[in-house]
Amino acid sequence: MKQKFDIIESTCVPLPLENVDTDQIIPARFLKAVTRDEKFFGDNLFRDWRYDSEGNLKKEFVLNNPLYGGVILVAGRNFGSGSSREHAAWAIAGYGFRVVISSFFADIHKNNELNNFVLPVEVSEDFLKELFSSIEKDPAMKVKVDLQNETVTNLATGSSEHFKINAYKKYCLLNGLDDIDYLLSKKDDIEKYENDKN
Repeated sequence: MKQKFDIIESTCVPLPLENVDTDQIIPARFLKAVTRDEKFFGDNLFRDWRYDSEGNLKKEFVLNNPLYGGVILVAGRNFGSGSSREHAAWAIAGYGFRVVISSFFADIHKNNELNNFVLPVEVSEDFLKELFSSIEKDPAMKVKVDLQNETVTNLATGSSEHFKINAYKKYCLLNGLDDIDYLLSKKDDIEKYENDKN
């Protein structure tokens, strides 16, 4: 869903697992879907971890725990590894997450998140550990993500880190633009350039 970003302040869902791959994010059987419906993919995010073989919720999985909620997913190192399926980013966005924080993202998945208006925030291992610790102590604690200033702040402790983002993607997220929207916004400049060439 296209949404402008600026500052997001939210409680978090902790997923302190490393090497979470795209097949765990959205199992391969859902790649055959003939829809890109956000609710469909969001409902099946982490499908095999959230539900048992009978389709019942697994109470022990974090997404099914009423203590945790919000639009920020805090995940372990190497999030989004494995196949390059964009469906994984669709599922994350479809569930309602707007930010994923990790100490390392697989490159293709990171770009897929950005293309689907989910902000991947890469932080240090120490800061990530601190976030997990703060969430464990108080599931209602909040994190503030400031895209304009490229900072993420643990509001429970006041500690903050800078993160990096491609300038073009930052501009698109701040303005709620996908790649086609961006090109259309530059239509007059492109036409002027072409006319000046001729």
